Amino acid sequence: MFLRFPFVPAFLACLAVCSAQDQTQPQPPGATFRSGVNEVIVPVTVTDEKGHFVSNLQQKDFQIFEENKLQQIRTFTRDRNQPVVIGFLLDLSSASAAHWENIQNAATELIQHLLTGDPKYSGYLIGYTQDAGVSVNTTSDPAALVDKVGKLKPGGGAALYDAIFLACTNRKLMQGEPIEPRRILVIIGDGHDNASAHSLAQTVQLAQRNLVTVYGIGTQVFGATNQGDETLQKLAIETGGRVVYPLGDVYRDTDGYLSHPSTAGDGNYALAVGSGSYADVVDAKLARGVADLVGEVTSQYLLFYISDNPKDKAYRNLKVTVDMPNVKVRARKGYYAAGS
Repeated sequence: MFLRFPFVPAFLACLAVCSAQDQTQPQPPGATFRSGVNEVIVPVTVTDEKGHFVSNLQQKDFQIFEENKLQQIRTFTRDRNQPVVIGFLLDLSSASAAHWENIQNAATELIQHLLTGDPKYSGYLIGYTQDAGVSVNTTSDPAALVDKVGKLKPGGGAALYDAIFLACTNRKLMQGEPIEPRRILVIIGDGHDNASAHSLAQTVQLAQRNLVTVYGIGTQVFGATNQGDETLQKLAIETGGRVVYPLGDVYRDTDGYLSHPSTAGDGNYALAVGSGSYADVVDAKLARGVADLVGEVTSQYLLFYISDNPKDKAYRNLKVTVDMPNVKVRARKGYYAAGS
């Protein structure tokens, strides 16, 4: 049985992701955007110096620069009821085995809190080990994804980049993508890749071209080093997302670590790995990570503009600023123009 984490209903709100017109894969009938119009939609998160969300800003407080040229914001909103398609990418490699039940719990909570059964909110599940495969295709039914998560088992390598390629090229599209609904990927894993046919650079470009915003729940534990950290950060920063590391301080703030070493042969670990107390700490940390991630993606401003830059440049650099001191602004670094 999966552990239920105590979240408030506000976390069921829809997500909004950075998007512009996309022509890199076939679109379903009835898509809401028009060919030849460079409409750019930029979700922006603003936090203060303590990491708290700043939620009282107005359109006049924002500036968007494309290729260092100020753009005119045509529409501004904090609407949290935007339709969205969420891809849940689950690391099934051997590295996930030690915390597998806890990772299943976190994946289940994310699915149940981000997919509410409302047809505006849909998602799909991709598991990746030595190969990547669509475990559950795009649906508005969270039960189908939750059931599958409960049946998956870890083991083998990690083809993360191939999983992202699969999400962008070979799953069922919803009508109106990528403008409405928008596209998000949530990676639940440590970010390492040792089995993909594609490179990180190719994967970042494909994600940008397909208007995907990448978020991550890093499953790496405190004290470990992993090049996957840089991978997750690169994917998130370039696409406007964020990575949280709930297990990064499993012991750091637990009484008994270093200050009160264990005498049970576990080194400095006061809670033995595999014990009930250890599992409780990991579950609590993952619960907080899920809450942080959902809070992040549901606390964004949406800015819309029509690019007035020449159409001869494929990739456009973006910068968003806020007219307020001591705040941090998070938005995607750029996008690919329509038809490029």
